[in-house]
Amino acid sequence: MLEKIALYVVATPIGNLSDIGLRALDILAKVDVVAAEHIQNSRHLLAAHSITAKLISLHQHNETAVTDKILTLLNSGKSVALVTDAGTPGISDPGAILVKHVREQGYPVIPVPGANAAICALSAAGIMNPHFLFYGFLPAKSGLRKRELTALKSQQCTLVFYEAPHRILECVADMMDIFGPHRQLTIARELTKLFETIHTGTLEEMLAWLQADTNQQKGEFVLLLSGAEILDKSETSEHARHTLECLLAELPLKQAVKLATAITGENKNTLYQLALDLTGR
Repeated sequence: MLEKIALYVVATPIGNLSDIGLRALDILAKVDVVAAEHIQNSRHLLAAHSITAKLISLHQHNETAVTDKILTLLNSGKSVALVTDAGTPGISDPGAILVKHVREQGYPVIPVPGANAAICALSAAGIMNPHFLFYGFLPAKSGLRKRELTALKSQQCTLVFYEAPHRILECVADMMDIFGPHRQLTIARELTKLFETIHTGTLEEMLAWLQADTNQQKGEFVLLLSGAEILDKSETSEHARHTLECLLAELPLKQAVKLATAITGENKNTLYQLALDLTGR
């Protein structure tokens, strides 16, 4: 019996069943009910650690309905653990709806941290950029996927995506269309599992690598895409240069620089010097 009646959000292994914490095992053994994304998968994990627990199903299609059932359990003084098939609940997995409603009803929601595929991939990729944006899954259709990738094009942090095996080729191809062939991509595949692979190259190289070996197209994927290049403050972008050139054709130099600064957000002194160069002064 646990001391506190609560919803415990328990991270589970993303592959290797040994990657689970002692606290997580203790809680899973003591709660009254475990809400699992797929009961059979969770039963396999629990059996590997000699844990017998009452399991109920909670997945993306029934989360709202099962939330009411779990609130009833909490009202009756029972503790519940939430797990997904792999990793941390609520991170590109079901759980957020349940957690929101449990918190609104005033019950404690206690996180029990553990494995997470995105962090696992970042830790082994050797990426020097300290900042990253976790995006999760992109849309399944190419048109929508390209639209969302385009919106991310100017981000300077590392972009982190999850992808399924049947979409990996077209996803990387779409990335190359939007970002060009030279952005760096790290593909982390089947993390902590038997065929774990972590490989880095340009988008062009990585697409060719996937196409050359169908085995590399299998499994669960984390994609780490390098961010947009950070311009030196003394440099101007092509957009700023073009904007300034257009304005100089119609306006006096100082007015053109002022407007170009407002439009592009780039350094005024740098744009002024560029204007002088462009006008031969």
